[in-house]
Amino acid sequence: MKLSKLISDVEVVEKYNFEDVDVTGINYNSKTTTKGDIFVCLRGEHVDGHNFAADAVKKGAVAIMCETKLDLDVPQIVVNSAEQSIAGLANQFYESPSKELNMIGVTGTNGKTTVTHLVQRIMESSGDKCALIGTLGYKLSSDGEYKEAKHTTPQAPELQHTLKMIKDEAKIKNVAMEVSSHSLVQNRVGFCEYNCAVMTNLTQDHLDYHVTMDRYFNAKAMLFERLKSGDVAVINVDDSYADRFKNVLAEGVKLFTYGIKNEATLSAKNISFSPKGVSFECVTPEKTYQVNLSMNGMFSVYNVLAALTVAYAMGLSIDNAIKALEPVKGVAGRFEVVVHHPLVIVDYAHTPDGLENVLNAAREITPKDSSLVCVFGCGGDRDATKRPKMGAIAEKIADKVIVTSDNPRSEDPQQIITDILAGFKSVNNITVEADRGKAIALIKDIANENDVVVIAGKGHEDYQILADKTIHFDDREEARKVFGV
Repeated sequence: MKLSKLISDVEVVEKYNFEDVDVTGINYNSKTTTKGDIFVCLRGEHVDGHNFAADAVKKGAVAIMCETKLDLDVPQIVVNSAEQSIAGLANQFYESPSKELNMIGVTGTNGKTTVTHLVQRIMESSGDKCALIGTLGYKLSSDGEYKEAKHTTPQAPELQHTLKMIKDEAKIKNVAMEVSSHSLVQNRVGFCEYNCAVMTNLTQDHLDYHVTMDRYFNAKAMLFERLKSGDVAVINVDDSYADRFKNVLAEGVKLFTYGIKNEATLSAKNISFSPKGVSFECVTPEKTYQVNLSMNGMFSVYNVLAALTVAYAMGLSIDNAIKALEPVKGVAGRFEVVVHHPLVIVDYAHTPDGLENVLNAAREITPKDSSLVCVFGCGGDRDATKRPKMGAIAEKIADKVIVTSDNPRSEDPQQIITDILAGFKSVNNITVEADRGKAIALIKDIANENDVVVIAGKGHEDYQILADKTIHFDDREEARKVFGV
């Protein structure tokens, strides 16, 4: 593609050494740059792409997108923000694939992964293929293999390349996609045209990045602000931010809601929990349906309602949708049962709200004469204000708590644990073990056969990020090893 066409969606500040060269790829990593690429100088947390532009040119980059002029004899496109502008390059290079896809974007603090998987199942049950993009990677069918992803939402070139492959090679027209707040602020989803936006909930998370809840809301709201007349918004009316999300919608956007406590398009009543799963009645404007899930917890009711509301908004059969969801055991690392005696559940919950939800769900299935045990830590180099809050929640709901490390990153694990312990009123029934593997091994001494144990924080992750390295570590593997499963 000619450079002039490639930059047609970009706000250019200045051009230097301009020549309308042929560009055959987009890259922002000098190590993987190949001949014919345009190299984009992204500024990251730890590195600045401008420092590697010369290396990229040596590798064959034929043009540079940068924020300041560089002493290099190739065409340079100067922009105010390379982070924001790379989306325009990717959209042009891959020929705006989202315009021809039915894009369902799911955002919120908790539930994004599960909801996208449920939507994919529903679409397939109606006879439509549906691809999925999110935390666990991307896959082209519910039974397909995951392709690895580095972020909840990939960087713009990878995302647009994936969308083009879904459209042209896989011949799939529907995409259920997790949309993170970071990807919205950093414009990784720039130029993606969504037909449907789903809001699961908004609770404290990522304040190390967004600083305030208002800014966090503003980031999430960007997904809904870009909906056009005729598009669909699906909003959880039980969330305290629901009205604010409704208020950003453009005229003509079709609003559908779901909830349990408040009046909604789709709602749940007569909810009942058991070790086998949760059952409830799904009330739609036309009919009430009985739902018997293999998943558990109140959060599963909300997640299923969100997916069913998407189906309802798209005119799909709710009866068929329910039948498609009832056998679903859940998503990897989301309330995943890995040992049965005691009942050990691994969950990704890493926010105050997430931990509270998963512990409440576990409490619902804990026998009256048994204990609920919680094993958790908090990530380093992230929002420290949630640590004591999570400690207080664990103490309030669980009978016994093991406080350990999560992904400490560059922080001292002991300091993170100290921050967590500040939320406890008493040190009774609390065990501290900074080594996560040893903490999980302690379950065998602390939990009885009929107890319920929640290991929270990492879920599907099979690694642990330490100060100087990343090691293989999987909560599920560790728990099974301890109990010889």
